[in-house]
Amino acid sequence: MNGKISWLFLIVVFTCCQGGKEHHLNLSRVTLLIAPSIEASFGKTVKTVLSEEIGKRTGLELELGDAWDSGPVIAVTLSGNSELYGRTVPTRDEGHPENQKEGYRLVHQTEHGKDILYIIGADKRGILYGIGKLLRTADMQQDQFSIASEIDISESPEYALRGHQFGYRNTANSWDAWTVDQFDQHFREQVLFGANSFENIPFQDPGSSVHFKIDPQKMEIELSKICEKYDADYWAWTPAPGDLTQPTARKEGLRQQEAFYARCPRLDGVFVPGGDPGDNHPSDLIPYLENLSTLLRQYHPKAGIWVSLQGFDKEKTDYFFRYLEEKRPDWLAGLVNGPSSPPLELERKRLPKKYKYRFYPDITHTVRCHYPVKNWDQAFALTLGREPCNPQPLRYTELFRRDVPITDGFITYSDGSHDDVNKAIWSQLGWNPEKKPEDILMEYSRFYFGPETAVAATEATFGLERNWEGAIADNATIKGTLMRWKKLEAENPHLQGNWRWQQLLMRAYYDAYIQARLAYEKNLEQEAYRILADADRKGADKAMAEALNQLHQADRKPVAPSLREKIVQYADKLYRSVGAQTSVSKHQARSAERGAVLDFIDHPLNNRWWLEDEFEKIKAFSSEREKLARIKFIRTYASPGEGSFYDNISSVDATHVTSETDDAIDYLWENDGRSRRRLSTQLFQFTPTLEYDGLDSEADYLIRVAGYGEALLRANGTRLSPSLYEKEYGQFKEFPLPRNLIGTGKLKITFDTPNEAHLNWRKQSRVTEVWLLRQ
Repeated sequence: MNGKISWLFLIVVFTCCQGGKEHHLNLSRVTLLIAPSIEASFGKTVKTVLSEEIGKRTGLELELGDAWDSGPVIAVTLSGNSELYGRTVPTRDEGHPENQKEGYRLVHQTEHGKDILYIIGADKRGILYGIGKLLRTADMQQDQFSIASEIDISESPEYALRGHQFGYRNTANSWDAWTVDQFDQHFREQVLFGANSFENIPFQDPGSSVHFKIDPQKMEIELSKICEKYDADYWAWTPAPGDLTQPTARKEGLRQQEAFYARCPRLDGVFVPGGDPGDNHPSDLIPYLENLSTLLRQYHPKAGIWVSLQGFDKEKTDYFFRYLEEKRPDWLAGLVNGPSSPPLELERKRLPKKYKYRFYPDITHTVRCHYPVKNWDQAFALTLGREPCNPQPLRYTELFRRDVPITDGFITYSDGSHDDVNKAIWSQLGWNPEKKPEDILMEYSRFYFGPETAVAATEATFGLERNWEGAIADNATIKGTLMRWKKLEAENPHLQGNWRWQQLLMRAYYDAYIQARLAYEKNLEQEAYRILADADRKGADKAMAEALNQLHQADRKPVAPSLREKIVQYADKLYRSVGAQTSVSKHQARSAERGAVLDFIDHPLNNRWWLEDEFEKIKAFSSEREKLARIKFIRTYASPGEGSFYDNISSVDATHVTSETDDAIDYLWENDGRSRRRLSTQLFQFTPTLEYDGLDSEADYLIRVAGYGEALLRANGTRLSPSLYEKEYGQFKEFPLPRNLIGTGKLKITFDTPNEAHLNWRKQSRVTEVWLLRQ
């Protein structure tokens, strides 16, 4: 595949065991030798990385030597060097990974009684990746540094492009609060896990964030310097400057871009999204990109211009690919596939082979996004929202193996530190797509939390992913996951200042708190309906008052307050440690949708807000009869009686729905996520499928549909005519069901797709609820 290293050679680590114990090479008093052929500035980086990362985990000091003194040695060299300070370096033929781009070999040899651990890199990056493997697999504890003595690992990456976006901007939920040193450490850590590219989002307004530690234009340059330090590619995500048909916009955009190119010490790629944002036709966008390329190569001759077709319709897509076929321009480096781009397979098929193809996957969001969480309980969507701590090693391994092979690599879309586990998964799969997620997560836990904690922390992190599988009420994993994390919390007080530790612990507490709240508040709602069932005797107003009093116990007598307090404590710790802004009011988050999980911790998980509004409407009715009729409708809304059925279309516990939602949770996003609509109306599918069995073929049924817009309903393949057809939210469509269609007692309901391709998805017709009502 074009641009993709087509081979991977890995010599698996093996350990010599006797009596059940591994033989280890003790490196506690090791000397570091760096080949003189390695340029001095990079040699300094190697020394700094090894000294600091080993020192902070062991308290040991790494001595730099220039001769083969006594004691064990870590020898760092390039694969092209046949000797180091008079000794022969273990070299092999060109077919081995340490001789391929970015490859390395990590091998222990004993020569004349001296233990030597060689880190042999094909190039500077290869050396850093070899160091990364050493640090991820070594046993590092206080005053102890060792590794399996028979180690011999040799590896090179499968994908040439492996990176992540780090936009220093207010939209990010933590990075705008970072210092240069924090970015330096974080980029280093990403490199040690296999990344080779970082993408910034320049041209930010210095006054756009109260958290900025330095002017964003200065940070743009500092990030470029950090990338140069670690020999990582520096990219920029730079949308077109508005309407390119306006000469002033084009001129200003080119001026701004050239100034940026001129002040960057390193720049390797410029990515201009065709849409999201942007709405320019390719006939206007292409000349602008060509102008950018001319400017870019004046300052960075090896850098390239990249573009995505995000938001392009068929006409725009056809225009772009016709241009490439006819002109084959040299100024374009490649195409990027991002959220709302045409399908991967289509773009790969139509893209001429001379161009690279980069993937831009969203690994940071949970809903209204590229990869929404599957079968996510609405209670999590309402409270954790779009940017919570979201480790999903199994899910993203599956998605990586499905989508990335058609590309030449990736730079992921991220907007905060909350997806840190996912970044490690993608970086390591970029090296070896067959690597097991449990092995990646084990190395992650060893490196960040220590070898003595790694096994338990790995299992506990997998538990967080399992917490999100299916209905919360039925998920027994959540309590067990919290127990694991609480045990780890108690046993490892030294990790309390570790921000990765903090956010994983906070998630464990948050999940358990939401589970407890959901059970409690759903029970309060059911108690309220039982009170309303007695409205005929009590009177409508008194019944509503008592029902509200029952619902408000959620505030007066909250459940699990100790769990809530833990969440608040960790949210504050995260703000201090890594600038994570989990609240708009408390931590000045950019908006409610940007990781502000603390602001939604008490969001109602029943229909309390909807009932409050409905009761106010009922109070204005002129007659008791009207009031009682509406109360009966409310309390039986989701309980239509024996022989009838109700389904909340995209709820994880819907009984008869056989289709899967793409991304339907909390679609309204009204009032900064605080919609007062009935919860079931905040879930939908465009064209759901429902199946029933055991119906009474002698009975009359009515199909009721709620949602918005059109509902082109079929029953067992036959299009039905409605007797009621209302199109607004909160209104209904009703379809009498002919008896002859359910002669076998089976019924399949489907919906034809309306011709609405011209509409934004938020304006398209959808189905939220379906009733099958026995008459």
